[in-house]
Amino acid sequence: MTDFERRAAVDRVTDLVETVATEPMPVPVREVWVYGDVALGLDPVERLDVYVTKDMLFGRDSDRADEFRESHGVEGVGETVDADWADEYPEYLRANANGHAAPEQCLAAHLIDDDEPIHLEVCNASFEDNVRQRLEGAMAREDYTQILDPRGVCLWAEGQRSDEAVRKLRGSEFAFPPLSGALEMLGLDADEAETAADAVKQYRAEAEGATVRGDVV
Repeated sequence: MTDFERRAAVDRVTDLVETVATEPMPVPVREVWVYGDVALGLDPVERLDVYVTKDMLFGRDSDRADEFRESHGVEGVGETVDADWADEYPEYLRANANGHAAPEQCLAAHLIDDDEPIHLEVCNASFEDNVRQRLEGAMAREDYTQILDPRGVCLWAEGQRSDEAVRKLRGSEFAFPPLSGALEMLGLDADEAETAADAVKQYRAEAEGATVRGDVV
């Protein structure tokens, strides 16, 4: 799959919200946002960018960690991802390079298919807070590819869906500035904002299939 027709992109993200709202998740999910092309009303949507705000478990069922280490070879189940979820969806259980259960990878496995042109951002911070955190980090490291596009739409928060946001998304009713303009609004000067926007677009154009990034701030 190389891109989405706009209607299909909005359908896909509403299906994703339905999954979050009705099925157990590896970690509690507080918010689901979309940003980038689909929020801008583009057609087709080359990549569907989704942002998920999650909570951390803090060892809620840590007594079950040994059980999953022996049965699945994955550390930390019950500590970083929900053990009951892992019981029900063992096919979605994913580990990081150190062998520990990775919440962002588990969410990605549950929510999206490997060949879909979807990027999933997973963080414990809200979308607006992480936009600023990521911008500050990108500027400090002089790595513009780490910037999070601030032009986002919240579709689900604290257990409530926004039917109005979905309606406006379907009708391409949201008005956002170009990415460089949005970055200027966050404090970059004009030349730096143009350079940063070009870097983000190039980085995004090189991505293929489903991708996921996890942050803890």
